[in-house]
Amino acid sequence: MFPKYNVIVVGAGHAGCEAAAAAANMGSKVLLVTMNMQTIAQMSCNPAMGGIAKGQIIREIDALGGYSGIVSDLSTIQFRMLNKSKGPAMWSPRTQNDRHLFASKWRELLEQTPNVDFYQDSVNELIIKNGKASGVKTSLGHLIEADAVVITSGTFLNGIIHIGEKQIGGGRVAEKAATGITEQLVSFGMESDRLKTGTPPRVDGRSLDYSKMEEQKGDEEVVGFSYLNTPKVKPENQRSCWITYTDTIVHDILKTGFDRSPMYAGRIEGVGPRYCPSIEDKINRFAERERHQLFVEPEGWNTVEIYVNGFSTSLPEEVQYEALRKVPGFEHARMFRPGYAIEYDFFQPTQLKYTLETKAIENLYFAGQINGTTGYEEAACQGIMAGINAHLKITDQAPFILHRSDAYIGVLIDDLIGKGTNEPYRMFTSRAEFRTLLRQDNADIRLTEMSYKLGLAKEERMKRVDFKNKEVAEIKNILNTQAIEPTEINEFLQSIDSAALNEKQKASKLVLRPNISLSQIIQHSIPLKEKLADKETECLEQAEIQVKYERYIEKEKEIVDRMASLENLIIPENFDYDKVAALSIEALQKFKKVRPVTIGQASRISGVNPSDVQILMVYMGR
Repeated sequence: MFPKYNVIVVGAGHAGCEAAAAAANMGSKVLLVTMNMQTIAQMSCNPAMGGIAKGQIIREIDALGGYSGIVSDLSTIQFRMLNKSKGPAMWSPRTQNDRHLFASKWRELLEQTPNVDFYQDSVNELIIKNGKASGVKTSLGHLIEADAVVITSGTFLNGIIHIGEKQIGGGRVAEKAATGITEQLVSFGMESDRLKTGTPPRVDGRSLDYSKMEEQKGDEEVVGFSYLNTPKVKPENQRSCWITYTDTIVHDILKTGFDRSPMYAGRIEGVGPRYCPSIEDKINRFAERERHQLFVEPEGWNTVEIYVNGFSTSLPEEVQYEALRKVPGFEHARMFRPGYAIEYDFFQPTQLKYTLETKAIENLYFAGQINGTTGYEEAACQGIMAGINAHLKITDQAPFILHRSDAYIGVLIDDLIGKGTNEPYRMFTSRAEFRTLLRQDNADIRLTEMSYKLGLAKEERMKRVDFKNKEVAEIKNILNTQAIEPTEINEFLQSIDSAALNEKQKASKLVLRPNISLSQIIQHSIPLKEKLADKETECLEQAEIQVKYERYIEKEKEIVDRMASLENLIIPENFDYDKVAALSIEALQKFKKVRPVTIGQASRISGVNPSDVQILMVYMGR
């Protein structure tokens, strides 16, 4: 019934979709196995993509030739560039999306990808021969062979849904859990554990009083995620979100259900996300706060369903309902479905290689929440990397690895395999030490050429990057040569309390001033305006950033170059750490568990001191 596939992807969430698309677009014959064909690329939690650091990840996926940025742009109902008041390293794009349109566009793109086949069934066993993954066994008894398998199980591995004192087996509301895989992998010596996540109630938007809330509109300029010319929502057509707050009355009502909370009663063993806690967790951990912010987010263009962001909970349904109706604007709220918590299996990511292949079983790859992460964006970027590397491995090509200085994706993978995680891992800009280099505006410049050489990013993308680089270089040359006359700009400079010019000054020097933008300088210089009239906004912005932050960018590049020496020091695969007598006990244990590939990776393992790294280098003859 089934031919042999090059790659089988198990699970069609954000990680699975990107994995299938990447492997297929590189030439592999792919089978995407999902328990429900109607929930491909389902936005299980909030209907939004991007945000702080996550927006950078989506742009990196897009630059690599992935689909998440394109799908996000095609389903956007509101766009915002967050952190615009800060430096460009902190700018983060975010979209509010139409939940159903997002999933349907993802499915359309996958169906238009020639090498992707689909099959609706659950996988409860892997075919493993001689320590190598070679296919899957489904619940209907089908044995499907493949050269490599990518597991992207999300929250479905032995998933349990908690609502108050009720427990329901499931990976998502109204969807059954997946069983068998965890137990099989544990029998091969792999270490599994439990995590939990949660989701808030969904309510009827027609029952809310928005006059009691703060309106949050989209940006006047919609930049979007994709570097391609993807159609984007018109600024004037965007849907608004709204902000309201809990208060002490709401908190007191929620507290009445704490004795029946699965979290406080000990029925949930898994650790929840630190940076996206449930409302009961917020009340408990931040007892001094009298209110918590709630974001009231529409689920799409043509639905009245509302996502109550910030009110994630697993308290009894009646407690949720009573408390929610005390929130300003929610006095007459009608609940579509209650919030719930879900507990599921994951595998410590220290058991993976940089390619996301498992160390225990060859040609088996993990991506997404099975690795202990949380969030669509974190899952999707792991998916594309697993798909790329699965294809490269089975075609005997060198692996594709992104370093911490290359991309947020590199930071995420390095964190996971070097440190592991005891709670759902979420990306932040603060996790990236080279964030001035890893901006959302230059992901195409950083990554597209790499992907193009792999055969993933198409020629159209490479041409756009080449054009952008050429235009930016030309703009910078104009800024470095075009002089601004004092008579042109002094009146404007005085109006913003900036020092007036005493003599002509190059435009690039004025760009360096912190309170002046390139667009303002152009407005006050007719020669500059004429020379830059035909330049795209994206190229002007890129040139401005490169000029304004040149010293900071060069400084980070110097640090990267210095650290590269450690990244290039390879530790032999079968290195015997027991022979290094001077290592601390903790370092010895961590090295043997993680098996770092380079001295650089060894230096970043939690619990390893600089002295341990020096000892290791001395022993290796460095």
